[in-house]
Amino acid sequence: MASFPAVLRSEWTKIRSVRSTVWTLALTFVVTVLVGGLLSLLTRSNFDEFHKEGTPFDATGTAFSGILLGELAIIVFGVLAIGNEYSSGMIRVSLAAVPQRGTLLTGKAVVLGALALAVSLVTAFVAFFVGQAILGSHSTGLGEPDVLRAVFGAALYLTMLCLFSAGVTTMLHNQTLALGVLVPFFFLLSPILSAVPGARTVARYFPDYAGSRMLLVYQEHSQPYGPWAGFFLCLAWTVAALAGGALVLKNRDA
Repeated sequence: MASFPAVLRSEWTKIRSVRSTVWTLALTFVVTVLVGGLLSLLTRSNFDEFHKEGTPFDATGTAFSGILLGELAIIVFGVLAIGNEYSSGMIRVSLAAVPQRGTLLTGKAVVLGALALAVSLVTAFVAFFVGQAILGSHSTGLGEPDVLRAVFGAALYLTMLCLFSAGVTTMLHNQTLALGVLVPFFFLLSPILSAVPGARTVARYFPDYAGSRMLLVYQEHSQPYGPWAGFFLCLAWTVAALAGGALVLKNRDA
């Protein structure tokens, strides 16, 4: 019976030894910061066109404009971190070394979550400071109301998105199939339903919309719920995906 610290060390070794997972984490940082910086520059150059008179300007949200592409990269990271073992057949070796399947998945989730959180925190803070530096006189600071909470919210959202993707991949046992489900769900189905009046209410409780609430600094009355409700909704989706993954892993052969 493998001890839990040994499981953690093993999972850490697996992740850092696979180039694709390292590159997707690096890509999460690069695209989020780069796109956020470019859109901050564009906003500063055309401020009057981008800002409606009479409404507060969300400098934090502008700096996080690149998080949509960061979402894609962190989803791919979560899928590859789990799916590589299934595609290579190494999952059988892992299960032989750690027969306690719940312990194995918990170890994977802890290592993935810790790594994703570390990268997401660096990404969120760097994206924020780069965006504010570019926005110049239109910038805001961490000391302003709800700004620091929004920065941490961005990091937590990316982390939960990674774990959600890992849970879905564990359920499906296939990284290609997982990407085939997750990418259309987040980047096609959710935006399409959000644009349809009859389905808009349902789409508002999807994890991507809930996550976007976590980044809010200014809340409008038309919004169905705020940042904390968004956090708990995202958390519920993440826990459900991991629980589903644990159930499938326990009852299905590798």
